[in-house]
Amino acid sequence: MNQLWEFRPVSSALLLTALWGLFSALPAHADEDALKATPPPGKALVFVFRSERQPVAARVPVVVNTVLVGELANGTFITTIVSPGRTYLRIGDRVLSTLSLVASVNQSYFVRVSAVAGVTPVTTDVNTVSEAEGRRSLAQSRFVGAPTAMAIAPRPQQRPAAASVMPPLPPAVVRAAPPTPPPVAVARAAPPAPPPPAAISAAPPAQQPGETAKPAVRQSTSAPEVSAASESSRDWDIALIASGGSFKMAHRDQVVGGLAFTSDTTSKSVFGVEAEWRSKSGVAVGGEVFSYKNDLVATTATPSGLQEVQIIMVKAKYYFRVTDSFYPFVGSGFGLTNATYSGGWTGKTRGPAYQGVAGMEFRFKQFGLYVQYKSLTSTAGSSGQAVRVSGSGILAGASITF
Repeated sequence: MNQLWEFRPVSSALLLTALWGLFSALPAHADEDALKATPPPGKALVFVFRSERQPVAARVPVVVNTVLVGELANGTFITTIVSPGRTYLRIGDRVLSTLSLVASVNQSYFVRVSAVAGVTPVTTDVNTVSEAEGRRSLAQSRFVGAPTAMAIAPRPQQRPAAASVMPPLPPAVVRAAPPTPPPVAVARAAPPAPPPPAAISAAPPAQQPGETAKPAVRQSTSAPEVSAASESSRDWDIALIASGGSFKMAHRDQVVGGLAFTSDTTSKSVFGVEAEWRSKSGVAVGGEVFSYKNDLVATTATPSGLQEVQIIMVKAKYYFRVTDSFYPFVGSGFGLTNATYSGGWTGKTRGPAYQGVAGMEFRFKQFGLYVQYKSLTSTAGSSGQAVRVSGSGILAGASITF
């Protein structure tokens, strides 16, 4: 009998040690489950993570639609489940950064948050990244939980099992070990055990996912009806670009209708306006109006004149995303040239036009700075009356994105 009494306290201690190891492993398991999380059927999953080169100590709140899903420190991430359709994110407390995206069924989206160092109050940059880049950052981040994400994580399903194990433990120890020391040993071991369950179970009550999810669903009930219309435009933005600079004619001396004249090859009033639709993939299509003027000096008795050229182009470009703000590009276009002559020369002439462009854009959210090299080939008029208005130049300007 004495051996039995001696054996039971040792068994109780071993059981408590095993339970403590089980609860200690839960946070790491939760991180692993969150990294492998996939959208529930009929929903979309959004990963929001914070990563910055110069860490900022302050935490920033994350609100998805109307729900506060958590607060992010540098090197942490949260997940949230959303319904298909337009989703709005608000990041920050006193200074807000916003982002909107159109969520599709059974898709995952990755949003990076970066706090700007040395700025008070805390200001953040928010943008979407590719899944490959997002997964790399998540692998180096710590999961801090999110009320809406817990609904899809497999770990919460184990809470009832863990809870069912804990209640029988004190009665079993009390019945098997009536003396005072065993219960004291249990009481000393008990305080470390509760924190892991509290860390797991505290997240759902804080935000009441069952209650807050209903308004989010009601707000997006109309999304499936318009999803067909929004699917085609969800990855496209509209940009307007205004630019000016230098342009030089490729041909100086010309003969038109038997009359010879010399052009001032350095153009003036060089100006261009572009409108384009930009895809998230880098492809852009649109149109452009480009104009310039040149003085004409006759080599005969004909007085001098002025040449005004307007070109309307249909164009296409491809932007290479090097960083979040630096986008080199190449492109081409074709259209129609309209040349008008005044002064000692009068008349109008038209002809086809072709161009090639290469340049770079520095984007700062909705605004950008734009530099490009343009090469233009065009001959206006018919045989015997043709005027070569080809040339090249460097233009700089600004862009705004809607």
